[in-house]
Amino acid sequence: MARRSTAQKRASKSESKGKLMAFETKRKAQQKEPKPPFPKQHQPHPGIEADVEPRPKYKAALYRGADKLLDKVALITGGDSGIGRAVAVLYAREGADIAVVFLPVEEKDAQETAKAVEDEGRRCVLIPGDVKDPDFCRETVEELGRLDILVNNAAFQQHQESIEDITEEQWENTFRTNIFGYFHMVKAALPHLKPGSAIVNTGSITGLQGSKELLDYSSTKGAIHAFTKSLAQNLVEKKIRVNCVAPGPVWTPLNIADKPAEKAAEHGKATPMERPAQPEEVAPAFVFFASEADSSYITGEVLTLLGGETTAA
Repeated sequence: MARRSTAQKRASKSESKGKLMAFETKRKAQQKEPKPPFPKQHQPHPGIEADVEPRPKYKAALYRGADKLLDKVALITGGDSGIGRAVAVLYAREGADIAVVFLPVEEKDAQETAKAVEDEGRRCVLIPGDVKDPDFCRETVEELGRLDILVNNAAFQQHQESIEDITEEQWENTFRTNIFGYFHMVKAALPHLKPGSAIVNTGSITGLQGSKELLDYSSTKGAIHAFTKSLAQNLVEKKIRVNCVAPGPVWTPLNIADKPAEKAAEHGKATPMERPAQPEEVAPAFVFFASEADSSYITGEVLTLLGGETTAA
């Protein structure tokens, strides 16, 4: 092939000035998430995701795995639905095998999570039980035999208009689920965690700002944030990282079971984005904290995901 003349080269350079060359433009469609009002609905606790309309989104179609958690073993409490399910799917997409702790009544949701994990090419172990029971927590981890990532996510919440409406039974159930359960799981997991392991806790904006109708729940979430920071200090010499994801409103069965149908239909509308987060939008933060490639120098952090709110970030 004849070589181009100097004049031809100059002409070519002149034509290309100010232009982006060699990059074909391919724009993906913007990720669209549903906005309220949603259908009015209410379920008894703990809430079943299979019966929520519209279904919470957990498949994260735009997320591409990169083997960040290849051959790790992750235990996720409350992993049958909501945030926990989405985390299980993305951890599997990053190469991890998953163990899911769930209440027996949530078996239907847990089975769907297991299938979603297996569709990603990884194994999923389903473990029914209650994190309020320290013996169950110990037995669960011992049965696994190996653990690299612990995600404390199981939670209970129930709105009450006044402190007079909160029974001692509700107060104790909320604390035993939301903070005692985290403590029990960490105690059980710690003998199995090695340097490079990670603990990721689920907090909440209510633990930073408070919530007048979630006195017990927001108190436990504030405790989880302090627990995260204190535990991070306690375990830093063992090279085990501890962090927390604290979202605002998320579309999960927890809120359908917690609120009257009229309020559930408007869940998340007050955020600047005028909608709740979908679980698939929250789960990448859990990948970030679990992955040494992303966060090896980060421990003791509380990351807020608030749909545009900045006052507590």
